[in-house]
Amino acid sequence: MTLMSHRIFRCHQLPRLNVRAVHGRYRVHRHAVWICWLLVTVGTIVGAASPGHAWNPTVGERLSGLIGEKDSVAVMDDRDQLLYAKHIDQSRIPASTLKLLTSLVAIHTLGPEYRFRTDFYGGGDHALKVKGYGDPLLISEVLSEIAGQLADRLSEPVADLILDDSYFQKPLIIPGVNDSLNPYDAPSGALCANFNTVYYQRQNGVYVSAEPQTPLLPVVMDRIHRTGLDHGRIVLSHNKQELLLYAGQLLAYFLSEKDLPVQGDIRPGRVDPATDRLILAHRSPFTLVQVIEKMLEFSNNYVANQLLIAAGARAYGPPGTLDKGVRLLKDYLEQQMGMQGAVFEEGSGISRKNRLTARVMLLILDRFTPYRHLLQQDGPVWFKTGTLHGIRTRAGYIEGGGDDVYRFVVLLNSNRHSAARIVSIIQKGLEEE
Repeated sequence: MTLMSHRIFRCHQLPRLNVRAVHGRYRVHRHAVWICWLLVTVGTIVGAASPGHAWNPTVGERLSGLIGEKDSVAVMDDRDQLLYAKHIDQSRIPASTLKLLTSLVAIHTLGPEYRFRTDFYGGGDHALKVKGYGDPLLISEVLSEIAGQLADRLSEPVADLILDDSYFQKPLIIPGVNDSLNPYDAPSGALCANFNTVYYQRQNGVYVSAEPQTPLLPVVMDRIHRTGLDHGRIVLSHNKQELLLYAGQLLAYFLSEKDLPVQGDIRPGRVDPATDRLILAHRSPFTLVQVIEKMLEFSNNYVANQLLIAAGARAYGPPGTLDKGVRLLKDYLEQQMGMQGAVFEEGSGISRKNRLTARVMLLILDRFTPYRHLLQQDGPVWFKTGTLHGIRTRAGYIEGGGDDVYRFVVLLNSNRHSAARIVSIIQKGLEEE
């Protein structure tokens, strides 16, 4: 999985975000203002802008003609004044805009500079043991670097390669994830590689990898042959330890490339810190904020739930479970934002059972303001989209003149219009005098 691949998830080194500086600029805790705001009459249309902010009231009329009973739209300025609101307290399916909350929870729990760890131990009889902690970016290039570091530390060939994925409960069943060949249906796990997805193609009658830095491994060949396709992808599963063995076989391949072959079995097992010797405590080359930026850019469901489950394990103790991650989402909303009533099934937005209101999303956007430049940009608009069958959502920011930053939420659950069209109208309403 190349760092520059656009197929699923492209990563590169990014300038570090000065989190302290941005938090100093924006008001993260504004309890008194929010309490007053919650007293605003629900479901009404606000047509007047706050002092100093232009808002064309005729735009509200245009929006109202496009918003159905199953839709919610809200616009708020940076003084926490609603410029427009329709159905903002009705629960809607957020789709992938839920990733904004998942990102906030991960940052709050793990820290913006957090780097995922993967530990390597020496066991008895020259065994090499690997313990994963949910790193979503354990990709081929990273594993190749790890193999080089291990080769520098180990003087003899590896006997058995033992894989410990006990930090996450398994199997992890994510509501909304199906058994398909689509990358957004990739399963979660504590020790995974290349997003649990394998790309292949046929050349001269022989299957080869579609990515030069990643070999085709024995654990996936049977499934590739069964597809009968000349090119495509397969998504690994928990069946027969497939995703775990894939990670192990991939590491073994790169170890052999470094003249450190695995001579025994590649199998599941457990690390015993009391008797096993720590050889390498690997830390991801990517900070959490860097992971989140690319997760949002490509709307990667696998990465979102990896972050949520890892954060849940940090907050409530291992093993990481989906229930702990969902609990963390709810606790964050209630304890950090003073909001209740949202329904969460997972952290990516792929489940149609997720529910929240536009009012809650405005609060999420308020907290996410320091990180808004991690989002997709279209001129002065920074936003996250969401799409499911019959669902179109969009949430983000419109930067006005000076330091003005407007927040908008568009949750369309009626499949009548496009979220992009609604945002375009909102933008014009802010620009027109």
